[in-house]
Amino acid sequence: MQASTLTARALLLDMDGTLVNSDAVVERVWRRWAVAQGLDPEETLKVVHGRQGHASMAELLPHRSTAENLADNADMLAQETADLDGVVPVPGAPAFLAALAELPHALVTSADAALAEARMGAAGLPLPAVRITAESVGASKPDPEGFLKGAAELGFAPAECVAFEDSEAGIAAARAAGSRVVGIGPRAAACAPDLHVDDLTQLAVTADHQGRILLTRTA
Repeated sequence: MQASTLTARALLLDMDGTLVNSDAVVERVWRRWAVAQGLDPEETLKVVHGRQGHASMAELLPHRSTAENLADNADMLAQETADLDGVVPVPGAPAFLAALAELPHALVTSADAALAEARMGAAGLPLPAVRITAESVGASKPDPEGFLKGAAELGFAPAECVAFEDSEAGIAAARAAGSRVVGIGPRAAACAPDLHVDDLTQLAVTADHQGRILLTRTA
């Protein structure tokens, strides 16, 4: 049975689909790439959310070289950073991040630093002081490295942290790190997170006098 309240010492926040709705851009870029590779765009989109681009490419085209995937990934990141049309905050994200201003939290995203800055800026959201981006890790989600590093930088064990994620790959990464998960949106609902909300308007954030963060589903 899914919880209605979770308690944490720190929060680890994915970006795309969790704080920022960038689905329009992601779908435009990946559809173009899929068509160029002779792949079904709809099937491609089922794979790509939550991962670094080159990791998705390696799964979709397993016989292609790593060098080709990395080259395509670099080109795709440049396209995504320049294309901010339709990038908006997930409902409730501004108030959610404002509630976290004095609480320990980190961004843990598969985007690189430039893309994270561009998308958070386009959505009008403040960048957390602690940021784990693509440059910070050697392995993409669903590998837990990003969440492990985020927890370590905040000074907490992963089990003391709650991760916020929207994708299967991201939820798998958080669980592998040992963190509980708040799932955001429809993709997350299928992965049985510890607590699920449609968006961040359905979540209340409070802190007690012992420094514990209480996350309560309100709808």
